[in-house]
Amino acid sequence: MTTFAAAVASRLPTGLVAAAAVALYPRFEPELRRLADFCPPGTTAVDIGGWYGPWSRRLARRCAKVVTVEPVPHLADHLRRTLPSNARVVQGAATDGPGTARLWFPAGDRGDRGVSSLERRDIHAHSVEVESLTIDSLGLHGVGFVKMDVDGAEVAALRGAEELLRRDRPALLVELESRLGPIAPAVALLTGQGYAGWVLAGRSWIPLTGFDLPGHQARTEHLVHQGLLRRALPRRERYINSVLFLPEGRVPGG
Repeated sequence: MTTFAAAVASRLPTGLVAAAAVALYPRFEPELRRLADFCPPGTTAVDIGGWYGPWSRRLARRCAKVVTVEPVPHLADHLRRTLPSNARVVQGAATDGPGTARLWFPAGDRGDRGVSSLERRDIHAHSVEVESLTIDSLGLHGVGFVKMDVDGAEVAALRGAEELLRRDRPALLVELESRLGPIAPAVALLTGQGYAGWVLAGRSWIPLTGFDLPGHQARTEHLVHQGLLRRALPRRERYINSVLFLPEGRVPGG
């Protein structure tokens, strides 16, 4: 996937790339502008896959505490230096057990493109060894919201957070993309834990059960390859890859 960050990261200071990503992200990922619909204020939020911090920074304004999990070493260092004081950065890959894991990158990429993954795909050419951890091992309490962007490794990361999900019943926003692998296993896991999915289609949240997410993604995948700058422009349709999961009985904004 060609992104704005991939094109300029090797030429510009990290701080400038991060500032551009933070500024542009809410324009093509409007869920970030709708935190009031699902993220309780004053609670703890967990950002799994922090990248340059567009979610962590917004969450830090709303929540009492943010815990950001980022496996890429230089991105974790950047987040430690730049996120607000109520954000804690944990360097590691969220999965279903402690130890080490191989984090895969495309050729010429160190993690700036935001497509690194524990699951190797055809775009990946090299890897580094990183610490792996479970979200449950972090000892978190009072969690009201979890955002997860792990590029195809969602099931393992969710299994590593089962205790937290059972105890705190937070809202979750999970990036699911059928081009990276089947989305049904992650949906089934959360459905089995009493969660229901929602997607932001236009200005309204609609149940995932009434939305053909794989079909939509197949039809709009060309938008992914346009990069942040073009994706931030106003358009009639966008590529939807974020699914909001709420405990049954809750609705977005309710």
